[in-house]
Amino acid sequence: MKQLKRDLQTILKSLKQLTLGTEKIAKELNKLEKTKPVKKSKAKAKSKVTKKHVKVSAAATVLAIIKRSRKGVDVATLKTKTGFESRKISNIVQRFKREGKIKSGGRGIYVKA
Repeated sequence: MKQLKRDLQTILKSLKQLTLGTEKIAKELNKLEKTKPVKKSKAKAKSKVTKKHVKVSAAATVLAIIKRSRKGVDVATLKTKTGFESRKISNIVQRFKREGKIKSGGRGIYVKA
């Protein structure tokens, strides 16, 4: 009978330790769940403040592509990189040629001036 009582007491102690351990884990999980949404909201607030959507004109994008290229760019390449129609690209290119910002590097190839 005494042996049974001792065994039950040891089982009781180990069960208490297990419940304490699970309570600690539950508290940590609750802390993690509470902190995650706060971090997400801060990140969203920062991204709204730091990211500004700046519209760049079509002419500026075409000129930037021409300036970046070393050997020059043709209309087909400009069309694929910008997604503009060939008519729009040719109008932009002609205006830049008149202004002296670009020059022809060959037939259909445009280089920065």
